[in-house]
Amino acid sequence: MRLNYRRHYADGPFGQLHFMEAGDGPPVILLHQSPDSIVQFDPVMGLLADAGLRPIALDLPGFGMSDTPAAPPDIDAYATIVPALLDSLGIEQAHLVGHHTGAIIGTAAALNHGDRLGRLVLNGPLPLTDEERAFFMGMVEREKAWAPRWDGSHLAEQWATRFGAQPEWESLDGFNAHFVHGLLAGKEVWYAHAAVMAYHHEDALPRLQHECLILANTGDAIYAQSQRAREIRPDFAYAELKGGTIDIIDEQPDAWAAEVAAFLLR
Repeated sequence: MRLNYRRHYADGPFGQLHFMEAGDGPPVILLHQSPDSIVQFDPVMGLLADAGLRPIALDLPGFGMSDTPAAPPDIDAYATIVPALLDSLGIEQAHLVGHHTGAIIGTAAALNHGDRLGRLVLNGPLPLTDEERAFFMGMVEREKAWAPRWDGSHLAEQWATRFGAQPEWESLDGFNAHFVHGLLAGKEVWYAHAAVMAYHHEDALPRLQHECLILANTGDAIYAQSQRAREIRPDFAYAELKGGTIDIIDEQPDAWAAEVAAFLLR
């Protein structure tokens, strides 16, 4: 539901950052997965605003309508977008919700700029074994090899790659929207996933001192890693949605927004 969205640009460490916001309550930054954009949060912006929050969804550098970095950043560099955005809005402190790649960037933001953040929601944390990291690096290599072709076969190939990432999808409209927005990253699409795989979330999680919620859904492709994160930090709050896929926000927007709002506003 689109309700009084406001779209803006802010100066960031890699150029301009595109973001949208709604509501007038306590601010909460929303960081999306990659490759994607703030379209991921379209289904929940109004819900979070109605719950009493001020959601601020940010296109990560190189995605959506934000400028692309001149060179591949690491996760700590990506995390500098958080204080840059807050400074542009005159906000001293905000909560943060990160999904997949956004959860990794949010972790680094909490560790490096902790005074700017309140509560933290990690939706799909990614503590990896060496074997899992090697497997996911194969995805990065495929992204590096991606290039457009005159016959358009690269589009069908990319669609098949995303479709094969999950055993079952629930929202065709959501799948298509995220596929299209993922294409906007172009040849630099691999930057974010490369940074994620180089960052050892399993080592960062024990250092977090913020009040944190691990949010998982049982159908997520990285559900097992959410359970590992829960083992690493049993002191963190935990909430779980049944079923769903990578696109859980499209598939269960009411349930997702309810869990986020309940944690941030309690």
